[in-house]
Amino acid sequence: MEGEISNFVFVSATILSSLCYCYTVDKIFPKGILRLLAIIPVACLFIFLPLNLTTIHLGGTSSFFIAWLGSFKLLLFAFNKGPLSSSESIPLSRFIPLACLPIKFQQAPSPQESTKKGQRSPLNYVIKIVLLVLCIRVYSYKDSIQQNIIWFFYCLHIYFTLELVLAMVAGLARGLIGVELEPHFDEPYLATSLQDFWGRRWNLMVSNILRPTVYEPVRSISSSLIGKKWRALPAVVATFLVSGIMHELVFYNIGRLKPTGEVTCFFLLHGVSLVVEIAAKRALKGKIWIPGIISGPLTLAFVIYTSFWLFLPPFLRGRADWKGCTESLAFIEFVKHQRLISPNDLTCPFLQGNGSS
Repeated sequence: MEGEISNFVFVSATILSSLCYCYTVDKIFPKGILRLLAIIPVACLFIFLPLNLTTIHLGGTSSFFIAWLGSFKLLLFAFNKGPLSSSESIPLSRFIPLACLPIKFQQAPSPQESTKKGQRSPLNYVIKIVLLVLCIRVYSYKDSIQQNIIWFFYCLHIYFTLELVLAMVAGLARGLIGVELEPHFDEPYLATSLQDFWGRRWNLMVSNILRPTVYEPVRSISSSLIGKKWRALPAVVATFLVSGIMHELVFYNIGRLKPTGEVTCFFLLHGVSLVVEIAAKRALKGKIWIPGIISGPLTLAFVIYTSFWLFLPPFLRGRADWKGCTESLAFIEFVKHQRLISPNDLTCPFLQGNGSS
């Protein structure tokens, strides 16, 4: 644990100095190729930096925050696009958290949008914390529960953990910067279609980054090849393909296992499915309408079933459940200053055995 914290300090210092350099580059080079050439080494460095961290909490999180979102933000910044660019100069105190954290400043909303885009209520998060604790308690009985039910609780666990962690990061950033931030999730379990789930409800920070870096450029190129009517379809597939590749990177940093391509296939499958959904809507032109009470459960069932098939197996193969539990216990021991121990010496009370299902 002590070595991991030392590595984290090194990685953090490297990120901080690199972002200070990028902030200076903006003052020297105009947007375009020259600025891109100056920033590419930092973007590449961000991809490899998380390899210095071996724990799921620090390695996996930094891989998502820095190797994926941070490097993509810098590439957009080279062309004066994305959250790091503004009509007015962004002070360094805001540039750094914007670059290395999954946050986005909330634009001044209209009165009609203010309620929708506002932050979730404290009660909403309290309920999700309680549900997360219940999920963890269920693992104590996993030997006597059917595997698919346990995997369903894993899906809930991943969702609740992601939303709560990102909400805590946003809350910390909001307190330090003093501005309102865009929400990360919009109750994805209420989605009525794949388009609604991926585009408007699930992990919106990723959508906000993939849209200008992948979707819009591919759509622009496709417009001249297949016309404006269908140009969005290859852009959707390309976006999900890139998302799958970046998820493979995050999973590698979590489990350090050779990528199998299952996660990429998961996102490609959803990209193709979303293309079929969009094409069907355009072909039918509203002639057939499926009520949300039917389409909603069907959408969630498809997401969960394909997660069982392609998403969860590589996640559990990397023993992410066991690592997350034992690392938490190791950190508690470290904070208590009782003794420095390895996660391998700990047994999680909720995950018996080797941590894989």
